[in-house]
Amino acid sequence: MPEPSDGPVTALTGTTDTAPATGAAGPRGLHIQTWGCQMNVYDSERMRDVLAPLGYVPVDRPEDADLVILNTCHIREKATEKVYSELGRVRIARETREGAGKGRLMVAVAGCVAQAEGAEIRRRVPMVDIVLGPQAIHRLPELVARAHRASGEALEVDFAVEEKFDLLPATRTPDGPTAFLSVQEGCDKFCSFCVVPYTRGAEFSRPVDAIVSEARPLVRQGVREITLLGQNVNAFHGRAPAGQDGEWGLARLVRHLSLIGGLERIRYTTSHPLEMDDDLIAAHADTPALMPYLHLPVQAGSDRVLKAMNRRHTAAEYLDIVHRLRAVRPDLALSGDFIVGFPGERDEDFEDTLRLVEAVGYASAYSFKYSARPGTPAAGMAGQVPEEVKTVRLARLQALLNAQQEAFNRARIGTTVDVLVTGPGRRPGQMQGRSPWQQSVHFEATGIAPGDIVPVRIVGASRNALAGEAASQPVPA
Repeated sequence: MPEPSDGPVTALTGTTDTAPATGAAGPRGLHIQTWGCQMNVYDSERMRDVLAPLGYVPVDRPEDADLVILNTCHIREKATEKVYSELGRVRIARETREGAGKGRLMVAVAGCVAQAEGAEIRRRVPMVDIVLGPQAIHRLPELVARAHRASGEALEVDFAVEEKFDLLPATRTPDGPTAFLSVQEGCDKFCSFCVVPYTRGAEFSRPVDAIVSEARPLVRQGVREITLLGQNVNAFHGRAPAGQDGEWGLARLVRHLSLIGGLERIRYTTSHPLEMDDDLIAAHADTPALMPYLHLPVQAGSDRVLKAMNRRHTAAEYLDIVHRLRAVRPDLALSGDFIVGFPGERDEDFEDTLRLVEAVGYASAYSFKYSARPGTPAAGMAGQVPEEVKTVRLARLQALLNAQQEAFNRARIGTTVDVLVTGPGRRPGQMQGRSPWQQSVHFEATGIAPGDIVPVRIVGASRNALAGEAASQPVPA
């Protein structure tokens, strides 16, 4: 999974002028908190879209909402437990709202925790009105109506992926010049530590025409960068456009989308090394819109651990892919995922991981202690690593990864990079945006707006961001 988080990564909030549905008494407040990966962010945006015709508008606080949705992640135990903690805070908001005579606050739990633990959520927190898995977000209006009527259990955790995408609204309201677009869901790899195949289901790829039909209106509304999403996105094999036979892979889809006028940048995440075929590697060389940044998780550098993880590749095979990518795109920045303390991991296995990290040189990475997930093969494996050993190993790994990230950023000082402006910075006169390598860039400039692409001369760097100043006039959106 791409970039999982232990806490809410975003909340869809803020007032809007969206009108309520015809016949509604007035606008209804909607507050969505999102945990986990970019796929969940995409799903939250789509839940907002399906509820808009019912008169739901985003609000900043749970106590101002008629409906609170917690869109959850099940990758690690800590993230799951935080969902239950957040439900405790929502309970207080519900009591505050109802005590003030503002009416009922409806509560929904969505996402992968809902998919995996629907009945348990209802047992532990009876106040939850709706539980729906990630493949059922198109049914949210029906579930809301059912919960309002109190006519039955509003629980939906099926895997009808095709129906989900077919029934979602055709148009979206982007939040800025960048957008996520889901092209593939599910995973057939069955890594022994991972719950994704059980919560997101088997791999499914959307038809090319459906993807283009979603992308074009986004670009017309000012989106200049699209990130293609999938649990195993480079396994994409979508039905070819109308009039053509067969299926397209991700490389051909990327090249096709790059022809949309106004779409300047394309990214994709998350990838599996087994699916980095020759054509996709070539696309990094022949498609200028495909940004020089790739999230390619490896998880460990020990072949023994990789085999136990059921990754089905070796450390040498992973390094060969990195070499081939950099041969065609020398400025490629790599990001990865790492798990320390996997069952049976010995000191020498961990040292293999450090050697792999040193060999690759990552621009960024996500690293975590192994967390046993119920129902996965790894949860019952012998050789569970003591927590204190995991802590020491994680600190060593993160020190190395952090040093690499800072070195990568500092190497940009003195260069001029094209920055996609995403909004104002923290200080007056400051703007912020993203570099081609996904770095956050803060710079002084005037006369520019979100969506502009600005040449910025980099004058400073930290581990997490770059600082610069506009070098010339922007390329307007």
